[in-house]
Amino acid sequence: MKCREANLGMVYQSAINLLFWMLLFLLAVPVQAADGVVVRLATTTSTANSGLLDYLLPQFELQCSCKVHVISVGTGKALKLGEDGNVDVVLVHARQLEDAFVAAGHGVERRDVMYNDFVLIGPEQDPSRVAGGRDIVAAMKKIAANQSRFVSRGDNSGTEQMEKSYWAQAGISLTEVSKANWYVSAGQGMGEVLMMAGEMGAYTLTDRGTYISYRERIGLPILVEDDERMFNPYGIIAVSPKKYPDINHARAMQLIKWITSSQGQQLIASFRVDGEQLFMPSARK
Repeated sequence: MKCREANLGMVYQSAINLLFWMLLFLLAVPVQAADGVVVRLATTTSTANSGLLDYLLPQFELQCSCKVHVISVGTGKALKLGEDGNVDVVLVHARQLEDAFVAAGHGVERRDVMYNDFVLIGPEQDPSRVAGGRDIVAAMKKIAANQSRFVSRGDNSGTEQMEKSYWAQAGISLTEVSKANWYVSAGQGMGEVLMMAGEMGAYTLTDRGTYISYRERIGLPILVEDDERMFNPYGIIAVSPKKYPDINHARAMQLIKWITSSQGQQLIASFRVDGEQLFMPSARK
C-alpha cells in the first residue's frame, strides 16, 4: 500500500513538473492576442513581486494595442531567455551581466530605466549584531563569523550576484559559504526567499521594493542600508533582431521607448506601496 502511494506521489509530482514547463513554453512562444500582437518580456522577480508591472503594463498595452507576456525569473535566467531568442525584451538589474549580454551580440539598445537599493534584513534579535550599520561588507563578515542563518536567492539573479560580491569583498570563500550549514541556497525568487527568511528568522539580502511589499508578512526589519555599494540600477534591453530576425523587435523597441519616456518615468515615480516610492526613474533624455 505504501509503495503504491509513493508511486502515485511520484506520478503526481511528474505531472506538476510537466505542467510547469508547458506553461513556461507557452509564455515563451509568440502568439497573437485578441487585440494585437504579444510582446514577450523576461524580467526579474522584483519587478513582478513588487507589483510594479501590474501597475505599468496595462497603460502600455492600451497604447500599443498589444499584450505583454511577462516571464518573471532571476536576472541570469531572464538574460538566458533573451540569449536563446525566447523573448523579445529583457528588464533586469545586473549591469555587468547586461553589458556582457550586449557585447556578445545577444541584445541591443540597452537603456537605464530606474533604480532602488538593496537592504539587509534579519531577525529583531539580531544575533550577529549588525543593526544600524551602513557597511554591508562588515555586516556580512559578522554574519559569517557568527554563523547566523542566512537565506540566499541561489538563482543567479541580480540580487545573488550582488550578494556574492559582498562575500568576495569580505574575503570569505564563496565555496565555503555555499557548503556551510547556516547558509541556505533557496533557488527561488525574491518573494519566496523573503517568506522563507521570515519563517526561519534568518538574514537575507533583498531589493527594497520587494521588501516593502512583503514586510508586513515576514516580520523582519531592515538592519543595514544606505551603503553606496547597495545601489541597484535596472536596465531594459531589446533582443538582437540581427541574431533572431523573427522576434518582435518593433514592439520591443516601442516598450523600451515608452518606459523610458516622460510618461513611463512619471508612472514609475508615482508607484507606491503603503505610501512609499519603490523605484526611482533614471532614464536619460
